[in-house]
Amino acid sequence: MAQPRRQSGIVSLLTREDAYVSGPQVLSELRRVIASGAVPPGSPIPLDDVAAFFGVSLIPVREALKTLLGEGLLEHQPRLGYTVTALSQAELDELYIVRGALEAAALEAAVRQATPTDDARARAVHQGLGAAVAAQDAAGFQRASREFHEALLSPCHMPRLLHMLEIAWNLTEPVQTMMRVSAEDRAELRADHEEMLNAFVARDAAWLTAVAAAHHSRLTACISSLSDD
Repeated sequence: MAQPRRQSGIVSLLTREDAYVSGPQVLSELRRVIASGAVPPGSPIPLDDVAAFFGVSLIPVREALKTLLGEGLLEHQPRLGYTVTALSQAELDELYIVRGALEAAALEAAVRQATPTDDARARAVHQGLGAAVAAQDAAGFQRASREFHEALLSPCHMPRLLHMLEIAWNLTEPVQTMMRVSAEDRAELRADHEEMLNAFVARDAAWLTAVAAAHHSRLTACISSLSDD
């Protein structure tokens, strides 16, 4: 079965592997694309085009958009429809405070339950961070930075907390903050990550907590220096 003709905007970024697409698949793919940062804040979501691409009625698309609205990824206005959420600087600062609090709670549990497999995953992602800094690949650093934090946090085995953290993180992704800070800032953040990795592998919760707090302070200072788009 041939895929529908690709269109501009968010529809051009969607993927579809199966001839039959379920409502949850529509939701998951829309969330993935919006959280990737590839769709600029304020971009409209064309319901008809999205439904046509997936080969579904408007009902599952509307349900997906309502869910994303509840998660904060979308905004809705009468006559204007759904658009990707555009955060103010104050809102962005607040979300980083939320992220920091959730990460701090998860890290202490994670470091106590981590395994050598978790260490290997974190080391591999950290190597990707170093490569991104060396290549001045801001987009690669953006992706690897999140993957590194997720590698350190996943051993906490606190699914509800990790879900809340994922929602908060997804809200900040469209802003692509790591692509807006300087190369020097990215290098310093990467150095923080290295010390966090060393503390994690050493299973030193106090050290990791302290380093993570300093890293978050550096990160929020970088974010606060960014001006509104």
